[in-house]
Amino acid sequence: MGQPSPIRPVVIARVHEVALKGRNRRHFMRVLTGNLAHALRGARYRALKIRSGRILIELHDLADWPTVRERVAQVFGIENFSVTLQTGRELAAIEQGLAALIGVEGPPAGSFRVRVKRSDKSYPLTSPEIEREIGGFIQDLTGAPVRLRDPDRSYQIELLHEDAYVNSAVLRGPGGLPVGASGRVVALISGGYDSPVAAYRMLKRGCELTLVHCHAYPFVRSTSIEKVIELAQHLGQHQPGLKLIFVPIGELQRVIALTAPPELRVVLYRRLMLRVAEAIACEERAGAVITGESLGQVASQTLPNIQAIEAAVDLTVLRPLIGLDKEEILAQARALGTEAISRTPDDDCCTVFVPRHPATHATPAQATRAEAGFDPQELVRLALERRVTLDGDLRDWNVAQVLSGPTAALGVA
Repeated sequence: MGQPSPIRPVVIARVHEVALKGRNRRHFMRVLTGNLAHALRGARYRALKIRSGRILIELHDLADWPTVRERVAQVFGIENFSVTLQTGRELAAIEQGLAALIGVEGPPAGSFRVRVKRSDKSYPLTSPEIEREIGGFIQDLTGAPVRLRDPDRSYQIELLHEDAYVNSAVLRGPGGLPVGASGRVVALISGGYDSPVAAYRMLKRGCELTLVHCHAYPFVRSTSIEKVIELAQHLGQHQPGLKLIFVPIGELQRVIALTAPPELRVVLYRRLMLRVAEAIACEERAGAVITGESLGQVASQTLPNIQAIEAAVDLTVLRPLIGLDKEEILAQARALGTEAISRTPDDDCCTVFVPRHPATHATPAQATRAEAGFDPQELVRLALERRVTLDGDLRDWNVAQVLSGPTAALGVA
């Protein structure tokens, strides 16, 4: 009897929303495969192909599966994925493949079942007979019990005329659309809970992000800068070439505080940040600005104040969290892994020169009159002159790069 055929592992990644696209499906698939190739940089694999609406990642060896599995799980546009072993048709070859798969994935956490599909009806054993034989092999190997209904793991075997295909766990991907397929947006991000969740939700809708953080250092500690870098590194797992821009506005807030009515300061700070984001969006050719606002959560997020703040810009402002309450946002932050980072106390720029009783029903006209004591566009220009941009390898980002930037007094009257 000859030796069993060699095992040839391939990862099959399946798409959901992309498969529903019409004429532009090729564009979405091209973006998705590009994102996968970027995610797999440094990982060992043989080839990346599109076949029948699925993406195949051919591996050199099954030992490469854990690394590839971790990378694929971060790519938006993937609905689910699994590793499949192409083996010979003889039972010994199928068992060899299953033993290798269990060696990498580990034995079932509880019960298991085996499902066999025979495309070649001339195979000498029926599907139930193969299921019994393979089930006995797995049971002897792992000690796990068989359960045909709702098992903890299911092993699938498909017998074709020339080969057999063996797989087990189908893993969930993040879903959504591939990053970059829906255009670029600028996302205002802080060290809090809300804005990272808003950014994540836009990544999932296929948007490519440029992150912008307005900070008040050295008027406050650098904690928010440190947190935003860590949050951006976390989000950057999902986007090739993420860019993070730090804009110091503490001195500009002082200008606003000295010239505007105290109760309108927070509204005017927010208008300044939106103007900064809009200016960067024009440079980046972005189609919208993203914020983490939730209606009624704080004084600046009442409906009148939101209108007064947005009136400062012409670009579309999107608020993915506008209808969520704090508990819903916190649940999403925990699920995506940013809650622990955001939990660290810090000093947000909007806590600088804050009045005791901020306005909750400002109007665009009131905000415009309050800005008569300074030139808003000049403040934006001064802020952007002192920005610090982090790009390149996310792992190299650190707070020293930001603190060494031009954050000294601006000398504005």
